[in-house]
Amino acid sequence: MQTQNKEYITFNYSDIIFSYFFSDDCICTKMVRDHFLVYVYSGEYILEEGKKKVTVNPGECIFLRRDNRVNMTKQAKGNEPFMGIFMSFKRNFLRELYQTIDRKSLPLDIEKYKQSVIKLPQTPDITGLFQSMIPYFNSDIKPSEEIMKLKLMEGVYSLLNIDKRFFTTLFDFTEPWKIDILGFLDDNYMYDLSIDEIASFTGRSLSTFKRDFRKISELSPEKWLIRRRLEAAVDMLCENKIPVSDVYMEVGFKNMSHFSKAFKKQYGISPSNYNRAM
Repeated sequence: MQTQNKEYITFNYSDIIFSYFFSDDCICTKMVRDHFLVYVYSGEYILEEGKKKVTVNPGECIFLRRDNRVNMTKQAKGNEPFMGIFMSFKRNFLRELYQTIDRKSLPLDIEKYKQSVIKLPQTPDITGLFQSMIPYFNSDIKPSEEIMKLKLMEGVYSLLNIDKRFFTTLFDFTEPWKIDILGFLDDNYMYDLSIDEIASFTGRSLSTFKRDFRKISELSPEKWLIRRRLEAAVDMLCENKIPVSDVYMEVGFKNMSHFSKAFKKQYGISPSNYNRAM
């Protein structure tokens, strides 16, 4: 999928995003739902979480841990536009890859990373991986899905070679039910499904679904869905400049009034004013 305007161009090939930003800063607060590996070719990428600030320069790479909210700034530097590649490691992909790994080789009693933004050392594995994808910045060359999956696998193994803590961070499947529920909701939050239907689709009775859901969120399923839809709406308003009248339907709200009320309650500003501020 390709998105273009006069300020930016992005290409999304099988969960690998090639991104250009030519001039103005692009600042966005984003909920990182999946693990990401990000490499900067040119320009500058600035991430802020609380009081911690990380600047990623050309030739550098960072890992973003999933389920965290981070302020991100993509910007040109000097005469160089921002150019970067974003590799998304989704749960289903990691679960499939995990099934192919020799479990006896996995390190035991290793803690997961606690920080959300991890700047990586410049290793031959990482450098070679991203340099091999430079040709795909040319929009006339569309890589195959099989090639992109191999690149994602290479990204995972590059991380595992850097630090053993990535084993427990990437392959956190100690509670399989948790993965199933979150995976289903992330894929289907925009659809008009009742809680009864969601419970059924995830293979649970309603009471079992509610019990399991309390283990993964302090919110009720209904409030979790509203928050997830609002987060998706913010991403669309921030990154794609989509009109508010189109956004509310895309993320699953039934009408503009409900969307505006929920958005203002969550963010303290109406979606139309937020869109203009971007």
